[in-house]
Amino acid sequence: MRKTIALLITLDTKDQEAGFLKEQIEAIGHTALLIDIGVVGKPGIKADISRGKVISTGGGSIKEILKDPTREKSNPFVVKGSIKILNKKIVKNEVHAVLGLGGTQGTSTCCEIMQALPYGFPKIMVSTIAAGDMTGFVGIKDITMMFSVSDILKLNPFTRKILANAAAAACGMAAVETKFVMEKGDKPLIGMSNLGVLTNGSMEAIRYIESKGYEVIVFHAVGSGGQAMEQMMKEGIIGAVFDYAMGEIADDVWSVLRAGGPERLTVAGKLGLPQVLCPGGAEHLGILVPPNEVPEEFKNHKIVFHSPVVFVPRLNETEILRVADSIIERLQHTKDKAYFMIPKGGVGRYSIKGGVLEDKKSDAAFFNRLKAGLPKNIIVKERETYAEDPEFVREAVDLLIELIEER
Repeated sequence: MRKTIALLITLDTKDQEAGFLKEQIEAIGHTALLIDIGVVGKPGIKADISRGKVISTGGGSIKEILKDPTREKSNPFVVKGSIKILNKKIVKNEVHAVLGLGGTQGTSTCCEIMQALPYGFPKIMVSTIAAGDMTGFVGIKDITMMFSVSDILKLNPFTRKILANAAAAACGMAAVETKFVMEKGDKPLIGMSNLGVLTNGSMEAIRYIESKGYEVIVFHAVGSGGQAMEQMMKEGIIGAVFDYAMGEIADDVWSVLRAGGPERLTVAGKLGLPQVLCPGGAEHLGILVPPNEVPEEFKNHKIVFHSPVVFVPRLNETEILRVADSIIERLQHTKDKAYFMIPKGGVGRYSIKGGVLEDKKSDAAFFNRLKAGLPKNIIVKERETYAEDPEFVREAVDLLIELIEER
């Protein structure tokens, strides 16, 4: 079956590249849909969806913009219009993948558009800056970034090969028959957060959840993971939550590696989703450092290196109360019944008895502050065991299923 690949390209500056991509896609046996996201110069190739159409769909006027054309002025309308056009075509099964092309500005524009497209829909961005930190461009969506290596300024033997690879990748993704479709049923998809110090417990949770007839999607709680989990709650993909890892809250308080952002741990409560919580991994921070270098402010702490460049200090009794207070504040949004599981034997592998970050005094302060401050509708379950204990994990899952089946 022929598939349609939407091409997001500024046709005033990248007309040769657009034409070449179109040829490559058609040679494979699919169809290219050229969407012009340029504005400053005249298009060098005819678009299937013109810049005027894109801008008017986004609420702007091409005539007004062309009086003093700048990308800054046109960009909000280009982004909004492209999102509307693409999402409408995706719903109608008229577009099956999107491929963007650009430098710094083009990457920003294309990725902003791609971030508004559904999870699972193929999104590829060929970019001159893809070898750097792409956090701000990818966000929490499944965008595939492809480094162009050279600048994207007309064709040469090297760029032809890069673009041919990109076209083939887009066609291959579009042709895959596996669909990400959530069937409406009586059993919601469960979202679960995880960290490396909880992986054994997460594996047990997955096995046990599946034995109960539910499916689970696991998110690495390193900032983007927790945010993606909560975005999927908003989109109705996830209907219940085992929030097992809270290192993103600790790191957010210190603005370090795994920071989850201000919305983290609030969405399930606002939406009224069934949730069971555990402060897994919240007793330590994750900090990017030069290899094996200990920051001065943590030299009197218990420490471990998760990798040569990921430094992990244990939070002391005073510091950990800031994390507890942040958790309490975020969970004030939880209006329905929920459960908060406290594993007194350790919230992660590092802090169990004999672990490199064991600190029972800090643990006690943390747990006492949580018990005193959590909303009354959040039922606290204290257990003497550790977070990865199979019995602890199974109890948490049983409580979550109990909440689901009470609805």
